[in-house]
Amino acid sequence: MHQAFARVSSGRIWSWLSSWLRVDTPKQPFIADPRARIFLVSFAMLFFELLCIRWVPSYVRYLSYFNNFILMASFLGIGLGMLSARRKNFWFLPFPLLLLAMVILVALNKFTLLINSTDVLYYGAGEAQSATAENFIVLPIIFGIVTLCFIPLSRMFGQLFTQVKPLTAYTFDIIGSLAGIACFYTISYFALPPLLWFIVLAVLILLLSSRKAVAATGAVLLASMVVVWQLEIGTYWSPYYKIILHPAVPSGYIVDVNNAGGHQSMIPWQYKEPFYRRVYELFPGRSFHHALILGAGSGSDTATALAYGVQSITAVEIDPTILQLGKQFNPDQPYSNPRVKLVVNDGRNFLENTTERYDLIIFALPDSLTLTSSNTSLRLESFLLTQNSIAAARAHLTSNGLLILYNFYRENWLVDKLVNMVGHTFNNQEPFVSTYGGRGRGALIMDGPRLATLPPGEFGQYHEFPNPVNDRLHVIGEGFYPLSSNTTPATDDWPFLYLVGHSFPLIYIEGLAMVLVFALGGALTLAPRKVLRRFDWHMFFLGAAFMLLEVKSLTTFSLLFGSTWLVNSLVFFAILCSVLLAILFNRRFKVKRIAPVYLLLFAILVLNILLPPEALLLSNPVIRYILASALAFAPVFLANIIFTNSFRDSETADIAFASNLLGIIVGAGLEYFSMLIGYRLLLIPVIVFYALALLLRGRSGQKAQGQEAEAGVPAGVA
Repeated sequence: MHQAFARVSSGRIWSWLSSWLRVDTPKQPFIADPRARIFLVSFAMLFFELLCIRWVPSYVRYLSYFNNFILMASFLGIGLGMLSARRKNFWFLPFPLLLLAMVILVALNKFTLLINSTDVLYYGAGEAQSATAENFIVLPIIFGIVTLCFIPLSRMFGQLFTQVKPLTAYTFDIIGSLAGIACFYTISYFALPPLLWFIVLAVLILLLSSRKAVAATGAVLLASMVVVWQLEIGTYWSPYYKIILHPAVPSGYIVDVNNAGGHQSMIPWQYKEPFYRRVYELFPGRSFHHALILGAGSGSDTATALAYGVQSITAVEIDPTILQLGKQFNPDQPYSNPRVKLVVNDGRNFLENTTERYDLIIFALPDSLTLTSSNTSLRLESFLLTQNSIAAARAHLTSNGLLILYNFYRENWLVDKLVNMVGHTFNNQEPFVSTYGGRGRGALIMDGPRLATLPPGEFGQYHEFPNPVNDRLHVIGEGFYPLSSNTTPATDDWPFLYLVGHSFPLIYIEGLAMVLVFALGGALTLAPRKVLRRFDWHMFFLGAAFMLLEVKSLTTFSLLFGSTWLVNSLVFFAILCSVLLAILFNRRFKVKRIAPVYLLLFAILVLNILLPPEALLLSNPVIRYILASALAFAPVFLANIIFTNSFRDSETADIAFASNLLGIIVGAGLEYFSMLIGYRLLLIPVIVFYALALLLRGRSGQKAQGQEAEAGVPAGVA
């Protein structure tokens, strides 16, 4: 009797475990209406995608420079899950267990990606930029676990495709994606900690789960939240960083962002690096009246300027949390001084919109340790450190003004590059340069009309001094730096300051090869053969083209309106709204001949290629916004008209959508070619891909059931 009872009990446990591991739409869900479930799954996938992009790099620090690989992992997981939706029997780890595995993997925090690269610089990767290459393994590990997490969610999503009319399903998907963006926008606005992010995600997953499995699902999700809560103790969260304050000597704090160590230090100004003070030593006597500090951070540059008698200071900082921590904890309390005006904004955007003139403009160590968004390889400061930006700063100097850049530049070629960008901007006037060695490799670069007031003959051509062994940061060279034409300047179209020249760094080639291996292996393993035989190349090329088009739109708006989280959120929100408008358009108007829409799209894309980005930087912000919106969003809207029209006629909507997502991954990888050709010319492959899609349209025999957004927007365009 006891043995029989044990067999029955073990049978029930196995039956329950088997049903939990079978990734399908639950039989007794809390919410059964398929339209509501499409909304919730879309909401959950987009929200989880943004969560991964924000949370994982904050602990695995060098992933801050590879956010778009997390984006590609998200799209790959969604695509593979969609391809697996036609498998009748599909046993897979449920999302809560995969989420717990990802959280534990990050919590172990044993992965420090030591980037073995000398042709592109990363903050914190070491001066020599060399390390053991096997640490690259962190990228495939994180890429793999993120991909796996999305598969059970997107399989459920694919199974819902057949239960709702095409455009209705598509509409609810986009509304869910919009809700995900709005929710994360709110989180960023209020700087809420990750525990609340995971609580939102847990609520969504519980609403999608079955009544029978809710206890187990809730327990596993709770375990993930406990780990997340332990990790976030003692941290501050901004829209860009995880921030930890460590006590400093003699007083103040070291600001550690995303596990990078000393990103900033809030200590008394007297103890700061010597390049903070050098300009005031060269031009003594309280001679600066109105200063602009770009990248003001926690206040050290401002405190130094106040100590040397600058009468009025405008301090611009992109991160509101770092600015607030400077107000609260900087021992010099510079931000409480009435001579200081604080501005939370992107530095380049401030330069383009201010009407004031300054006799001192400081680019204050702008090295962000993060990308503008997951869609591009641009850093937050990329458009601030271009030759066009330096020219914008020069336009705001007074007739006796001075422009200064200083930082730990780590490589001599980067100093040469910046010196030439500055000097050529100031009519080939040789900049005055001080270089520093010892603890790091730093430099101060200054140029402007005030250099003419330096005592004649006191400083000659730049030369380096004998360099005794010294751990303290000290001057190793000084003087007027000769210009050359051998460096490649960063521009608004090619804003890659940290590349020696137009190139495709090996680190990214290796990463993209890894993505290809995961994509091929996953598709061959998870997708039924009959599904692979019906792969939709028409939708694939639409996805690749749209992803590149989206990248170009994002970079255009980052240049015109700033690289802030707010601008990025609004751009993605607007793109999703354009998808929704395209759905409504295709509902109301039955477009029988789609070729004219393609031709109009090609015409606008050619216009975007011919028009340099700086041509859009008009002085009137309203006209600038209208013109930029027309050039950036008109092709996005037309592309969505094309997509929804094709999707409406798709016979196998799930395969069409999965094919589109895999195309998006290719487009995300091709974005790195901007390092070779710049962003404007990325529109050439966009035109090529749309032309291929047009040629293949009549051959793809697929029909629209319903659904999903162009170019990958169920998981959001994030």
